[in-house]
Amino acid sequence: MYKNPYPGKFIVIEGIDGAGSSTQADSVVGYFRELGKKFHLTKEPTNSLIGGLIRGQLTNDWKSSPECLQLLFAADRAHHLEKEVIPLLIKGVSVVSDRYFFSTMAFGAMEIKNQDWLLMLNKPFVLPDLTFLLEVSPEVAIKRIRQNRFSIELFEKKEKLKKTWQNYKKLAKKFKNVYIIDGEKPIQEISYEIINKVKRVL
Repeated sequence: MYKNPYPGKFIVIEGIDGAGSSTQADSVVGYFRELGKKFHLTKEPTNSLIGGLIRGQLTNDWKSSPECLQLLFAADRAHHLEKEVIPLLIKGVSVVSDRYFFSTMAFGAMEIKNQDWLLMLNKPFVLPDLTFLLEVSPEVAIKRIRQNRFSIELFEKKEKLKKTWQNYKKLAKKFKNVYIIDGEKPIQEISYEIINKVKRVL
């Protein structure tokens, strides 16, 4: 992976399902837009054709091998960067993404033992300037999921969420500019903590 060479900053918010990454990504973008800053909100999987295939597998509408799923994530990411993220970064727009390669690495490592292969799939992509990992317990995550959704997705079971978080922590040690945030604090406190760190890179 390569360091972001563009004027815009690339910021990613991650965590196990139910950690609140969508809420925080939306909050951060809203805050900086109110200040007149050029910020764009995006997410992965995307709403593209490939992203739809991924979501279909996560909700058990169809099934493939773990390797096939990871290749779909990589294809979706390549398209996302080429068509949306990088053009904005070039223009000086800061992009906040709800999930990026950390998610696919953390979830994928549960079924694919070859970590080098997973890293290789993501090698052509740009590294975020900042990555925030929201830490919540599996119990809290599942409670939130049940409050907001009608069904539990593929990776949203207690033991899987626990193992996924362990994978996130291992990944955090391999990359720079990764911050673990207490995701069980009040939403506004979490937002302020993230925003203050983002201000330092702008």
